[in-house]
Amino acid sequence: MRYKLGAKIPTRDAYGEALCDLGKTNEKIVVFEADIGKSTRSDIFGKKYPKRYFNVGIAEQNEMAIAAGAAMCGNIPFVNTYAVFASMRACEQVRTFIAYPHLNVKICPSHGGITPANDGVTHQATEDLGIMRTIPGMTVLMPADAVSTRKLVFAAAQWDGPVYLRLTRDEVPVIYDNEADFTIGKGVLLQEGADVTIIALGDMVAKALCAANCLLKQGVKAEVIDMHTIKPLDGNIILNSARKTGAVVTVEDHQVECGLGGAVAEFLGENYPVPVYRIGLRNTFAESGEYELLLKKYKMAVDDIVYKCFNVIQVKNGK
Repeated sequence: MRYKLGAKIPTRDAYGEALCDLGKTNEKIVVFEADIGKSTRSDIFGKKYPKRYFNVGIAEQNEMAIAAGAAMCGNIPFVNTYAVFASMRACEQVRTFIAYPHLNVKICPSHGGITPANDGVTHQATEDLGIMRTIPGMTVLMPADAVSTRKLVFAAAQWDGPVYLRLTRDEVPVIYDNEADFTIGKGVLLQEGADVTIIALGDMVAKALCAANCLLKQGVKAEVIDMHTIKPLDGNIILNSARKTGAVVTVEDHQVECGLGGAVAEFLGENYPVPVYRIGLRNTFAESGEYELLLKKYKMAVDDIVYKCFNVIQVKNGK
């Protein structure tokens, strides 16, 4: 096993520190903020490099257009706000001004999924990955912990074209050590197994690992994949694992339609049909409440992953 669950750190915290360090090594990095720098942690960069930090106010549509202009001048803009606003309020500007001309803008919103918890549905972005995934040319990422966040921020800066990198408000366990490598478009095999494949991203990767440990105690060997990039999707790792296990469960903090579950099901449906169960929100908004309680309410907790793994194995075995 290549992982261990360690201290809990919000990925937005790791992002703020990584962005500041990136600014030190690359003077083309400029940062745009929609008046919530303390929440997105972009203010760490702003305090260090005030001449390359621009607070545009609560004007996300304008923010995206300004970032597009900065990119056309040869800069590498990192755009910060909450995920609900980056993906929905400013969707047209992202699509038309950034993605259509394939500009080198990195959109890095905080508060992805139901990790905002008590902030309620207005701040819980549960449709954003699907929205961004449908935009041509957009690369869509969600790191699982602080280490992968740092590595993927640096990778995004080197990536040619627009990137949407989703972060969490609440803390998540550290999974990787500092030597771990990450490549955009390449999933990470965290644990090998032969009975069922669990594919997860973001804050749900730690939950998937916990579920795999529970399954192992009951004699089930689960393969666990961190699919930190859902576009471009790593078809090779999915195909190899599905051929080995014959059953797949996807786990995401997002609506199951059009997010990770949709992407995996589409790929397998076209290339290697096997039973696929998707865990996530199902055609519902989440309530305001504690993160762990919300996971239980919407059947996204560790016990639910274990239960669905047993279900899909039964289907695989024709029961």
